[in-house]
Amino acid sequence: MLTIHADSRGRALAVEGAWIAETGPLEEVAAARPGARLRRWPGILTPGLVNPYGDELLEGAYHPDPREADELGTEPLTGRALAALAPDEARWGASARRGLQRMLSHGTVAVACGDLRIRAVRDAVHRSGLAVVGRIGRPGGVPSLDPYASGAPVTFAPPRERGSAARFAVFDVPDEAALAEQGAAACVATVVAGRLVYRRR
Repeated sequence: MLTIHADSRGRALAVEGAWIAETGPLEEVAAARPGARLRRWPGILTPGLVNPYGDELLEGAYHPDPREADELGTEPLTGRALAALAPDEARWGASARRGLQRMLSHGTVAVACGDLRIRAVRDAVHRSGLAVVGRIGRPGGVPSLDPYASGAPVTFAPPRERGSAARFAVFDVPDEAALAEQGAAACVATVVAGRLVYRRR
């Protein structure tokens, strides 16, 4: 189904399957693609974020299940707490899926990884639909689900152009300056491969 996504500034893009079919002002995109379903979002459409800490957040941290909150809390476990937990392969896979979902809730459409060693984590990343960007060495800053909170430069995925993969995010802020100030927790929607994979309720 052809869907037009439009932000509060009147910028829009049409998505057909996994691809961007049209971009531009809403009036022009709607005229070029009559009959398309229209989704209006508060805030701004952006290309979506690249989280540079795939290794640290997916293999260097355990993301507790809400059902484990009484025992493990709600924050990711690292260091000694992670070593004491000693997750098995199945638990690593479940943790990675939760970590990836939390990345999506921060407008992440791509993750940078070195050499992921745990098969269940690699499988979870592959199934998530997130683009994977290679990296050499450890990036600066502090690993965070919100790239704006890491202290490292924030990187966006490639620009959204006609014919490119439909990977983008929507943040409920008036402009890019406000996004940098408020951070990626302002995300209201994330689209990966044309699918709405996160929407704030």
